[in-house]
Amino acid sequence: MSNNQPTLMLFVALLTLLIPISLSFWIISLLASGKHHDSPSPLRWFVSFIVPIIMIIHGYTKKHLDITGVVAAFIVGFFLTLSNYCFMTCMLAFFLTSSRATKYMGHLKRKVEADYEKSSRRNWLQVVCNGGIALQFALFYILERGIAEETPINFKQDYHASWFAMAVMGSIACCNGDTWASELGIVLSKSDPVLITTLHKVPKGTNGGVTIMGLILSATGGLVIGFVYYTTLLLCINRGVLAISPDQWPVIVIGLLAGLIGSIIDSLLGATLQYSGLDMRSRTVVENSGEHVRWISGVRLLDNHSVNLLSSLAMAVITPGIAQMFW
Repeated sequence: MSNNQPTLMLFVALLTLLIPISLSFWIISLLASGKHHDSPSPLRWFVSFIVPIIMIIHGYTKKHLDITGVVAAFIVGFFLTLSNYCFMTCMLAFFLTSSRATKYMGHLKRKVEADYEKSSRRNWLQVVCNGGIALQFALFYILERGIAEETPINFKQDYHASWFAMAVMGSIACCNGDTWASELGIVLSKSDPVLITTLHKVPKGTNGGVTIMGLILSATGGLVIGFVYYTTLLLCINRGVLAISPDQWPVIVIGLLAGLIGSIIDSLLGATLQYSGLDMRSRTVVENSGEHVRWISGVRLLDNHSVNLLSSLAMAVITPGIAQMFW
């Protein structure tokens, strides 16, 4: 039996079970709403189950997620897919690209990050800190527009739904931009980073350290999320509706800005409220003080998870304001 056969058999078994489960959810929602057009289709329920399941099977077998991360990722993926396909594709883009970025050139990251092995496989806390804010605003979107509803961004005619949609995209773009900057910048940048608060050179892996390459990567990571959101809008929304709606291309620019600004906010928090020290024995950057640790920056108030959560929340609030400058 090949290594892939058990995974394939599990996927086929889940696929067989999901069809009646999806139909059951459709019937329940149909009975609850009383109207067919108010209830998501059986296909929508099916996609809302199958997409997160494919995502978590891939993540678990590739060792991007542990078992607690699998549970958290399914919950986040289910509600994002159920609320809006744009949210789903953005989260998929973040999950796939950030997972690859985390594993990229891991042998070099081990030399500068003491906790690389722990951070390379995401648990429930990391999933929640990266996707929890998007989930929260997706639920707000459901309360405003209902489930299974893709709409163009139009602050003049649909203010609240547009606000929540941009909050979701902004939080995901922030997480993707920061991940690209931290995971790729540390190995692609040829120069040592500078601390964002003092502009003094610091060792690679220091919280709050930035490079030109890292800033470019953070903007690119956000750009990818904005492009994915825009493309999904074009595929899911009727051409007639798009024709009478404002141009949607600014979503791409907003994604870029959310990735860049979010990464800067993350760096500011990391430089000031997160401890960084250099272990003189291993020459790696650590987040705890000790006898052989030389202080570099920050105080021990936040950790990586809380910094990610706060920067994601900040961009969820800031991005709709940026978006209103375009619409």
